[in-house]
Amino acid sequence: MRATVMPTAHEVRIENVPDAALQQPTDAVIRITRACICGSDLWPYNGGPNVENQRMGHEAIGVVEDVGSDVERIKRGQVVIMPFADSDGTCLFCEEGLQTECVHRGFFGNGTGLDGAQAEALRIPLADGTLYPINVGEDDALMPSLLTLSDVMGTGHHAAVTARVRAGGTVAVVGDGAVGICGVVAARRLGAEQIIIMGRHPARIALAKEFGATDVVSERGDEAIARVRELTNGYGVQSVLECVGTEQAMDTSMGIVRPGGAVGRVGVPHYEAIKGAQDMFYRNVIVAGGPAPTRGYIDELLPDVLDGVIEPGRVFDRTVDLDGVPDGYRAMNERQALKVLIRP
Repeated sequence: MRATVMPTAHEVRIENVPDAALQQPTDAVIRITRACICGSDLWPYNGGPNVENQRMGHEAIGVVEDVGSDVERIKRGQVVIMPFADSDGTCLFCEEGLQTECVHRGFFGNGTGLDGAQAEALRIPLADGTLYPINVGEDDALMPSLLTLSDVMGTGHHAAVTARVRAGGTVAVVGDGAVGICGVVAARRLGAEQIIIMGRHPARIALAKEFGATDVVSERGDEAIARVRELTNGYGVQSVLECVGTEQAMDTSMGIVRPGGAVGRVGVPHYEAIKGAQDMFYRNVIVAGGPAPTRGYIDELLPDVLDGVIEPGRVFDRTVDLDGVPDGYRAMNERQALKVLIRP
């Protein structure tokens, strides 16, 4: 079968690899019908960790082709959403809805053990706990939005939940990538009254405004902090969704959150420590977040996708086949595409 491999930084290839196959009785094999490129895939692409013939991709929808002898809930022929982490569905943390802390957790396509979903097929460990069956056809028009439930919509929602977004509240979203745009969707869905999108790409800002952003801040650093405070009567916002992961993004987040507010950080952190601990303490600021338990959020978000209440699939602005994946990486890295959908 064919799959996306990153042999080293700045290089993506489509290579022939061994066919996906069952290895454990709790496994399933899915035929990938939709996958995509994530902004976090650009970190190794630009020289980040875990790059050495890494199999790429952690977001997918597929059709179940085979199941192991111990798989009970997942059946051949089902269309399924594949969250970006596997989980057994039975441990303490899974029962609490925190599947990304499952005691058996692994992450797909990050070079640490599980293969990637930018491929024709994929082995899914712990299939009963990991996969989420959906009662739609594999070519349903809602597929782009359903695909976001494997990561970016669930991650934007996690940022909003951990930032304690509330009805009538004030929110700032740091970052206008796909997760940030989905964070706007999530904040609006939870009833926020003022949603400030912090970014500078016109097409992305336009989409964020269609999704419910009320204000735009394109400045950076101290100027951005000053502008947000100006928009909030000097107080700052109740909730900050940090959707980038850089030190500057976190510094900005801490500068714009008001006393008693919360920062939900879902951008993979590329810093060692959060600065301003004493300020955080004396202003009663909460900092939370982490890898989103997207498997646990599907129950809540899926009905709104199926009913057309939210349309997070609009973050996809380019579609490629497997041969087009290398150019998809280039386009996202050069900000020529917001998020690339893959149809193997």
